Amino acid sequence: MTAPVTRRLSRPREGRMIGGVCAGLARRFGTTPGKVRLLALVSCLLPGPQFVAYLILWAIIPSD
Repeated sequence: MTAPVTRRLSRPREGRMIGGVCAGLARRFGTTPGKVRLLALVSCLLPGPQFVAYLILWAIIPSD
């Protein structure tokens, strides 16, 4: 029996819009980058540190 393949969280070089954070999260969780970008945009309408979290993820997540 083989172990399930886990996708490593990284920012891809292809498909980036700004920093590649949404594309990397989409690839990691098996969804489309458009859905993750839409969720990120909608979350910015709510109060909270979403923009700061994006910047932190941009700095922490390694690039491909």
